[in-house]
Parts: sequence; structure tokens; C-alpha cells
Amino acid sequence: MAMASFYLFSSSLCMLFSFVVFTEAAPKGSLITHLPGFNGIFPSKHYSGYVDIGGEPAKNLFYYFVVSERNPAKDPLVLWLNGGPGCSSFDGFVYEHGPFNFEAGKTPISLPTLHLNPYSWSKVSSMIYLDSPTGVGFFLLEKHMAIQNWRLVQRIPGIHHQSILCVWRVLCWSLCATLSAAIVKGIKSGAKPTINFKGYLVGNGVTDMEFDANALVPFTHGMGLISSEMFEKARDNCGGNYYSNESKSCIEELNKIYNDDQVASAWLNDKGVRTAIHAQQKDVIGEWEICTGRLHYSSDSGKFSHENQPPVNCYGSGDHDMCVPFTGSEAWTRSLGYKIMDEWRAWISNDQVAGYTQGYEHGLTFLTIKGAGHTVPEYKPREALDFFGRWLEGKAI
Repeated sequence: MAMASFYLFSSSLCMLFSFVVFTEAAPKGSLITHLPGFNGIFPSKHYSGYVDIGGEPAKNLFYYFVVSERNPAKDPLVLWLNGGPGCSSFDGFVYEHGPFNFEAGKTPISLPTLHLNPYSWSKVSSMIYLDSPTGVGFFLLEKHMAIQNWRLVQRIPGIHHQSILCVWRVLCWSLCATLSAAIVKGIKSGAKPTINFKGYLVGNGVTDMEFDANALVPFTHGMGLISSEMFEKARDNCGGNYYSNESKSCIEELNKIYNDDQVASAWLNDKGVRTAIHAQQKDVIGEWEICTGRLHYSSDSGKFSHENQPPVNCYGSGDHDMCVPFTGSEAWTRSLGYKIMDEWRAWISNDQVAGYTQGYEHGLTFLTIKGAGHTVPEYKPREALDFFGRWLEGKAI
């Protein structure tokens, strides 16, 4: 059997080894044949449903799988995970790089109209959008309903020759590095089946709260969003520490600065849509929400090490991101102390400067995207698809 290559993209997951690649056929009931709001022809096959990850009662994560529109047998397989923690990967599917663009309905609760997305990441790779960890999105407990026990990628046809990657976006960057390290460690120990894991890409992820939070106030000032007077008062009252400062005067100044999903919800809470994508109805699992507050953690693990990391790693950041400013992300990247292998330079897309990049040892690349906010493909879809495709193919950005 040929070994698959795997790439990792953006948020939280500890069940990757459920996604090993065999050549069994997908369950017949997982194929999507129509979607409410879309009247065209699917550019490739789509599958969706639940994957049993065990537990008592059994826990089932929801996935949506889009087969590559280009060459499914050779193109990479990308696992997309949103952050939060606790946000559904349908965020990426609906608003960023899924196969459709969603045109809002006439009212907040009416169904959107779906159009094919010319910059969908399924143009260059097969995409798995997974709601994780347990408790997120269309998550289901077995006590609600018996679910056929099958493993997702093992039973998706036509992907056994692919490269496999994983991609995360936003908050909880450490989960990406932690998961990647676990995968590489398993490969080194000879865990079966073998995964040809190529690397991970993180988009606008939180790296270290001290770096990211302390970058926000200077960033808003530099972008012209607050006056110099507001910035100077905050700086003087907070002493440059905007993250863990309990000073009353500091908090008062920060409040002056900080006081400032309908489409996805309408679509994913529609009975017809849930039937089409094989998700349980609201009377079984409740309303779909883009992010949940049901997750609870007993400890944090944010320490980064290049040990047990795959060879291809990229951190991309929109330079207009007001949630996780690129200045904090870039400062954190520098703080790792890695040797610079590729000096800070512009990267070009469509004959225009699309952002800036710097390469480090251990295969780490830092990348900015000009004019993009927190969800890069939502703001700059052409540029996002360009650098994503080049990264997948190992081409220079």
C-alpha cells in the first residue's frame, strides 16, 4: 500500500490517528447529493457524517470532506480545524475557503444562496473540515442515537496516494504544535498504520498571550484606530503591560479602547441542510453555534519546541488582524531564537506585493498577508489560495 502524506491546518484535535489512510469505500450514506441553497453541479464529490472516537458513552465528531477538484489521487489531503478553542470548522467552510460562497438571505433567518467559490482550497487539495474537540459544532453522543462505527479517512475512496497535512486557524496555536509533535513521535516509534505527515500551517494563531495581548494597543495606535492621546494615556497608566495589569487606572484606559454568523447559523440550523449533510437535527443535538463555551481545561500546554515537529511549518498572519496582531506573532517568532535562513522580504502574488515573509531554521516560515484580517481567506481569497498552493507543493513563497 502506498503511504499517504498528511498536512495539518489550524485549531484543536487529539484524534488524528483515527484518520489513517486505507482504501476502503466510504459508507454509502455519507455521499452528499444536494445542498439547500445550491442549484449547480458539485465540482467534486462531497461526503459528511460522524466519526466515532470512542469513549463511554461513545463520542462522535462531525466532518465534511471535499474531494480535490484537480487530481484527487495525487493532491494532498488537508485536515482543517478551527480554534477558539471551541469553534466549529464550518467557520472556515462557510466564511473562508470552502467550495461555496454564501450570499446572505433577505432576512437573518432565511437560507443563503450558494455559489461556487473560485478560490476554494479544494482547487488544489482534498479538504476535511472537522468539528473538534468533543462538544463543538454538530458533536454527538451515542446516547442520542446509534452511529455506525467507522473511521473517516480509512473509508474515503481515492486518497491513499496523497500527501496529508493539517491546518489550524486562530487561537490555540499550541494545540497545533502539540498535535504535530504527537504525530511525529508516533511515526518515529513505528506506530501503524504509517502516516506520511508533511507539515502544518497556522493562520493568525495565538502564540503567547503576553506577546499577543501586549501588541494590541500599540497596533491599534499604529493603524490609526485610536488617537495618540488615548494611546499615551493607556501606555502611561499601564506601563506597557496591557495583558495582566490589575491597575484600576490602566483598566479604565483600556476600556475606552476596547469598547468599541448569521449566514452560517441560518444555513446550518435549517432542517433541510442538516438532512443533506447527514447531521442530527436540533431536537437531538440542539442549535449549531459557531463557538461553544462548553469546553473546560484542567491545564495549559503552550511551550513550543522544534523537537518532534514535521519539516514544513508555516505561520501566516493578516497584517490587519485586530484579534491577534501580526506584530505580537512576529515578536514571538523572533523570541524562539531560531537562526534566520531567509531574510525579511516581500512575497509576490499576481505581480503585486502580497505581504512579507521571513524563514527560520527548523523549517519555520513567518508570513504576513497585506490587507487581511483575522480570517485571511475571507479578506484575501486569491492571495490565500496562492500561498496555500505554493506551500503545499513546496514552492518558494
